[in-house]
Amino acid sequence: MKKTKTKEAESKLLTETELELMTILWKLEEGSVSEVMEHLSPDRDLAYTSVSTILRILEQKRVLKTRKEGRGHVYIPLLKKSDYEAKTVKHVVDRVFDGTPVALVRQLLNSVELNEKDLEALKDLINNAGGRK
Repeated sequence: MKKTKTKEAESKLLTETELELMTILWKLEEGSVSEVMEHLSPDRDLAYTSVSTILRILEQKRVLKTRKEGRGHVYIPLLKKSDYEAKTVKHVVDRVFDGTPVALVRQLLNSVELNEKDLEALKDLINNAGGRK
């Protein structure tokens, strides 16, 4: 079955800059171009027009919706952060770890220093994962 253009756009991952702006909007829950710019890292040099263009692209991708407010627009995330995280992890498992989630977890455990509290939390997650799907 052939994917529609809309489905293809929805299935793609965000670019680094799109993700940067979405992360700000997820925290704010909604915001104007100016509000998003206020939350950019001080060393991040993005012009107002660039932020505006990227937000409009995200709207076209149906990741955001807008509400007219005065002379400007307020951008509201349609895509939940947790949904994007899940899609991204699935993409990484499929593309980088050949569809093997255990390989991802193994690499995570080998690459990141975990304290006892983290390890206990992971054990609890594993023990409780059997009933989910």
